[in-house]
Amino acid sequence: MSLVKVDGVLVRLWDDVPVHADDEVGEGVSADLAVFLRNVDDDRRVKIVPSVCGGCDGRVFFVLVDDVEGGAERVCAGCGGRAFIADSEEFWEDADPGEAGCPCGSKEFEAAAAFSLAGDGSVRWVTVGLRCIKDGFCGSMPTGRSTTVQRITS
Repeated sequence: MSLVKVDGVLVRLWDDVPVHADDEVGEGVSADLAVFLRNVDDDRRVKIVPSVCGGCDGRVFFVLVDDVEGGAERVCAGCGGRAFIADSEEFWEDADPGEAGCPCGSKEFEAAAAFSLAGDGSVRWVTVGLRCIKDGFCGSMPTGRSTTVQRITS
């Protein structure tokens, strides 16, 4: 069992979850989602940042994803503001997005992006993670019209 600090709180990780001493987790990312994103990434250090609506500071979203083009767009559940996640806008013209959904039927999510960093600090790739607001189910995106990858329990 290892410990990592998430939003100022120590969180336990199983030993098979690669933890890097230089991992950064932004304020407001839930522990479940941070652990999930750390688990789906490789052993490189990661920077995990939350999605926050620029219009109302909301943190609950409906999410459109395209698993072929690898893009995601979020729609704020509070004000309806729309924004692309990470570099998704670059690929959106060719996208055929579907709405992300949890197996419980909910379509409202907390969203965060994990940036996998090379030794020089450059971004190797981006993983978008979603955590269902209703039941806490976590998954990585884009998963297209299918749902999420695995459940994280505390």
